[in-house]
Parts: sequence; C-alpha cells; structure tokens
Amino acid sequence: MLKAFDQATAGGQKRKERSLSRGLPLQALSGGSADPFGNTCYCNSVLQALYFCRPFREKVLAYKSQPRKKENLLTCLADLFHSIATQKKKVGVIPPKKFITRLRKENELFDNYMQQDAHEFLNYLLNTIADILQEERKQEKQNGRLRNGDVDTEDNNSTPDPTWVHEIFQGTLTNETRCLTCETGHSVARDRVDTVSVVGIEQYCVPSRRMKVKKLPMILALHLKRFKYMDQLHRYTKLSYRVVFPLELRLFNTSGDATNPDRMYDLVAVVVHCGSGPNRGHYIAIVKSHDFWLLFDDDIVEKIDAQAIEEFYGLTSDISKNSESGYILFYQSSAAEAAHRSPTLATVENKLKALERQRQEDLFEFGDILVYAT
Repeated sequence: MLKAFDQATAGGQKRKERSLSRGLPLQALSGGSADPFGNTCYCNSVLQALYFCRPFREKVLAYKSQPRKKENLLTCLADLFHSIATQKKKVGVIPPKKFITRLRKENELFDNYMQQDAHEFLNYLLNTIADILQEERKQEKQNGRLRNGDVDTEDNNSTPDPTWVHEIFQGTLTNETRCLTCETGHSVARDRVDTVSVVGIEQYCVPSRRMKVKKLPMILALHLKRFKYMDQLHRYTKLSYRVVFPLELRLFNTSGDATNPDRMYDLVAVVVHCGSGPNRGHYIAIVKSHDFWLLFDDDIVEKIDAQAIEEFYGLTSDISKNSESGYILFYQSSAAEAAHRSPTLATVENKLKALERQRQEDLFEFGDILVYAT
C-alpha cells in the first residue's frame, strides 16, 4: 500500500514491526501494495475516531435501521458502521469503497488521489449529515401536511430544527466584551465561533474580549491548528508545538449562566498527523475501547499504553520538523457514557475487565474492532 508518508514513514514502519512481533491478528489488503483509492488515510482516521464516539455511532446505526432511503453519504456511512458492528470476526479489514465513492461524487475537493486535510473532511461530513437529516425532516413534514390536506405555509427562511448531530457536537460560546476602564460589558452567544462587534461601548473605552462556554456539547471535538501559511515559502508549514492534552478534561471558562458547568470529559479518540504539511504526510487514529488504547494505522492495529499518548503531544523545539502530533481531539462527556451503563451491566463489565487484564499480551483480542482500509 502506497502512502504519502515523507519522513514520517519511519514511525509507521516501527509500529508495523512492533505489531507483528506481538503476534496481533492482522489481515493484509487485497490488490497488492498499490492502493486503488489513493491517499485516504485522512478519511480512515476520522471514521475510526467517530466510530468510537459512542453517541455518534449509536445514532448512525439507528439511522441504518430506518426504512431504506435514497443513497447519500449518511446511508453509506451507516452501511459501513453496520458492517463493523455486525462483523463476527474479532479483527479484520473492511474497505470503505462505497463511502469513498459517494464522498468523491458529492464533493470534488475529495475527488482525487491526493492527501486531504482531516479537519476539513470532518467538518464536511458532519455538516452534510446535518443537512441530510434536516432535509429528510422537512420532506416528512411536507408529506404529512399533504396527507392531511393542509396547505403548506411553512416559512422556507425559518431556522431548521436541530438534528442529533447538533445535539451531540454543538455547544454555545459566549463572546464577552468589557471595557477595562468603565466596566461596561456586552455579551453575544453563538452556536459556533464567530466574530463579535463592539456594541454599546463608547469609542474612548479600551475593550477586553474573552470567550466563554455557555453550553457544553456531549462530544467536544477540538481542532489544534497545526498549519500556518508562510509567505516566504509560499506554502503551509506544520507547527509541531508541544500541546499537552489530558485524558480527563474539565472546562473552567464557562459563563455564569452555563447549563452544565461541571461536565467532565474523557478523551476517547485522537486523529494524529504525521509529517510536515497539510497536503503531505499521513494520518493515524488513537482510540479508547473497553478501557484499552488502540492505535489504528490503516490496516495495522496496535495496542498501546495510555502513557504512550504523550508521544503525540508534539515537539518542544524546531516547529518545522516532521512529527506525529495530535490534530483533532475527541472528548466524550462522562455522563453520556454513564447513561449507557446499568448497574448489572457495570458489574459484568468490571468482571470482564479483570479477566482481560490477566490475559497475556499476545492473546489480546480487540472485541468488535475492525480496521477501515482502502
């Protein structure tokens, strides 16, 4: 399999050697070493991360169980997740051919064999899913009114109802602007990051602006800006600064009227960029499953210790150097995970965890985990 790996290839090769030496069950890709889909690791890594975000996975699988709909990107994703969830093999490879084909058909940005930006793909995927759900809901309402003989009086300019994508990923940010001299203040709440105009403060005031969180999402997806355009080079270069991201997170910059200010988060997935630029290098994913950490490098799966995540914080010096750096962080609300656990289930899971820890390393099984491969 060919990857645009530049100097980051060494890290992937070492992971492959470690995985093989541990005797982990792996399956090779069909078609020899040539990859017929091109560089799609940006897609693989994001899909692997999203699959291990439980609320998102369950909503996608629930969508699969609904009456068959016209093919779109969400139906293709639901088919892919369903194939993983129902696969009987412990470890294997599932080529997302149908999903990739649909993705390239819908957006020309991804209709090539070049490396793409994982963050751009994530944004496109979530926005597209939300658009699909809103359009389907609109059609259902229209069909219902027509069956009842009602006249369609819905305002086409009205704000669409939020979907489960919004319920899972969308929070509310408040931009607060306050004068450092007269203490006059103004705040604007946004469901997404946006610029704020200074309103209601006289020109002679010296404004101070800060952003606080009013509503915390169920899944907090954080994008670390790793790339900067360099005028002298006429291209983007990677910022490999060291950014320490904890396994557990609590946000303290919440507003006074926040609905859930004490919400705790657990790190469940990390998309890692390996290399020196946004359109070169490679993407891998680190995910948490059953209290174990796994590293997905396309068709290679490796169990890693939680401490090994520190290797992906970035570098303390030489910001332009190739590195394997955390790029997209997925934090899941602890309450969201606890809601899925009944007392009986928790007892069973604790027993299984105790037995699992007693197993030898080379006998480790990955449960229902499968690798997306191209």
